[in-house]
Amino acid sequence: MTTVMVVDDSSTIRAMLTELLRQNGFEVMEAENGEEAQKLMKGVRPDLVITDIVMPKMNGYELCRWVKNELPGGSAPVILCSTKGEAFDRHWGMKQGGDAYLIKPFNPAEMMTTVKGLLQNVAP
Repeated sequence: MTTVMVVDDSSTIRAMLTELLRQNGFEVMEAENGEEAQKLMKGVRPDLVITDIVMPKMNGYELCRWVKNELPGGSAPVILCSTKGEAFDRHWGMKQGGDAYLIKPFNPAEMMTTVKGLLQNVAP
């Protein structure tokens, strides 16, 4: 089963994303910040990561760089999902290694299209 790591300091956003992903047949891991996600991913490598940017302990940019450069088992696609919606924010997110950038509040259909599209591009 395909596993997605959801990282957000908002329990409401985590719950919404988890429910959406499970309804679409994905297994979900959750973390409330990048540091917690990093610890979990050292044991289980997710197929994709969805992360907020503004979080305590380790922000989404730092987590994205870690996933792209140091994740055990190799890199995974990263979706940055944030209220930071300026052109510069998108640009900086992609420079950090992000594969997609969605603005909160996200559209559930757009989120699932993005998730499925990125997973299709990942070699088995």
